[in-house]
Amino acid sequence: MHKLLLRNVSDMTNLWELYKNGTWVEPFLSLSIDLFVGASFLLYLLIIWSRYKNIKKEKLQKQYSIVIEKAIFSIIFQDISFSEIQQDKEYAALAKNSFFREVLTETLINLHKNYEGAYAQKLEEFYQQAGLMDKSLKKLKNLKWEIKCKGISELAEMNVTEAFEGILNVSKSRNKTLKITALNACIKLAGVKGITHLSSHPFPIDEWTQVNIIHAFKKHDIGDTKGVELLLHSQNTTIVSLGLKIIKELRLTQKASYVADLAVAPPNALIQYEAQNVLKELTAQTI
Repeated sequence: MHKLLLRNVSDMTNLWELYKNGTWVEPFLSLSIDLFVGASFLLYLLIIWSRYKNIKKEKLQKQYSIVIEKAIFSIIFQDISFSEIQQDKEYAALAKNSFFREVLTETLINLHKNYEGAYAQKLEEFYQQAGLMDKSLKKLKNLKWEIKCKGISELAEMNVTEAFEGILNVSKSRNKTLKITALNACIKLAGVKGITHLSSHPFPIDEWTQVNIIHAFKKHDIGDTKGVELLLHSQNTTIVSLGLKIIKELRLTQKASYVADLAVAPPNALIQYEAQNVLKELTAQTI
């Protein structure tokens, strides 16, 4: 033990002497410069590679857009069937290319936002027949929330009602952005049915999420509001508050009796105050 202690002291002394002599400075600086130059060179290569990939991607996107626009134009305005589109040599050569399918999906989504009626329906059929819907459904199972959000937005825009249950499960996520995206999609696909499941939701719904849900109701012009009153019976007071806000913002005077019952037997004083205010507004609208 004594020898080991002496050896440690000797080593410390040698290191101290080396430090004082300054013989380490030159090799240290040389190594630091070499590392800096190497790192800078690698960074430069990464920037060049990234730039090259972006330029190549833009070039491919322009090429793919020509084929995609031709196919979509044929389906919408010339009543060409999807089976005929598949026989097109240009389309067939690119159909299995992942980036081509990505550009195709984005193009369909953007066009669908600007079309209604028969044209929108043809785009939806193309989306399903081309296998793009299956790709969007797979995104719901992705571990990255950003990809899940993208899949949800695609399915909701293209009115894929069979995706409702899967999106409903995603809406239970703790991630705020993912939750809002999923709830908005549920409302678009199923109206009030897409929101009444929240009556048993165990987690608080913050004010920002509530505002987004109400905006979704207004945006999608939900006509059938049967079931909104179920939110007023929730054990979760933030859900009760959401129900009151929906009734108030959509001016659902037919729900006044449910609001009156809540005002008489509220879960707490804050809900009672909110219910009384909503009841006053609804009553004023009927006069």
